[in-house]
Amino acid sequence: MTRLKKRIIGLIGAAGPIPVSEYMALCLFDPDEGYYTTREPFGAAGDFITAPEISQMFGELVAVWLYQAWQGEGRPLPATFAEIGPGRGTLMKDMLRTWSRLDPALVAGASFAMIETSPRLAEIQKQTLAGQSAAPAWHQTIDTLPRQPLFIVGNELFDAVPIRQFVYVGAGWRERVVGLDGADELHFFAGAGSVDPALLPAAAADAPQGAIVEVAPARSTLMSQIAERIAGQGGAGLFIDYGHLQPGIGDTFQALRRHQREDVLANPGKADLTAHVDFAALAEIARAYGLEVHLSTQGEFLLGMGLLERAGTLGADGDAEIRQAISDAVERLAGPDAMGELFKVMKVLPAAKAT
Repeated sequence: MTRLKKRIIGLIGAAGPIPVSEYMALCLFDPDEGYYTTREPFGAAGDFITAPEISQMFGELVAVWLYQAWQGEGRPLPATFAEIGPGRGTLMKDMLRTWSRLDPALVAGASFAMIETSPRLAEIQKQTLAGQSAAPAWHQTIDTLPRQPLFIVGNELFDAVPIRQFVYVGAGWRERVVGLDGADELHFFAGAGSVDPALLPAAAADAPQGAIVEVAPARSTLMSQIAERIAGQGGAGLFIDYGHLQPGIGDTFQALRRHQREDVLANPGKADLTAHVDFAALAEIARAYGLEVHLSTQGEFLLGMGLLERAGTLGADGDAEIRQAISDAVERLAGPDAMGELFKVMKVLPAAKAT
């Protein structure tokens, strides 16, 4: 049993069941035992591999999109190019290299930012980015970024923001909570209080017994902060994550450890906990700030940005093994049976400038 699990059991034993959102936040961000504050989750030796770790092509094409968005805004300087939730720093490393080749004046005149809440991950990012053409500044929130146009990317950001779950039992909806069963083991229960139906998506109206819906107020708050910045200061945002383009019902709360799924209650602090992102809800928030939003799959986005052409260029001088590795990366990033369909992309731009 993990130390965090013992502590959560003690907390519940003393104060009663806790909402799924609180459980998720403790597991991921507890200062002493949280997953992102204590573990190295990325790469083959970790628990999952993100798109930037699969191939440099991903970061290059993201950089091109942000560069085009900056051009579309009239090439404003000063401007901030930021990544929020930057993992190991691989994406920013690939973007900085790409921008240096595209436009040295951009790299010389813009500022670069890493928005990271984990001191441990920030140190890893600093090692990754040592010696790059520009030195990013580290921030814990977007609030401390300079007041200037913001061009921001978040890859696998929103899936790790805690969610609330509600379950339909009896004659109504109740919040799903984590409590203790008869053996003092963690278990899901329906909370005692009723839930205001206004909190729930429209699809919840005809849900069957036992159905689960997910809402994510913390995601909404973060999206509002970003959208307010872009609407007020100019800029653009690109957000890539696994999720769905249309709202619905269902339990997407999941744990990943050593590249395998496991029970979300089994190893608090030792497994990555995520939930699918409701992109329609995020898009609605951005549009409320007068911004244009375009949604697509990751495959559509990368192929539209020239993934196949870039792969051909990279493999032109390589041997058969190198070309096969590049081909495998293309399939993994954009193939319908890999990340191409499961992952979605949300582009956020000032009104009438969505591309």
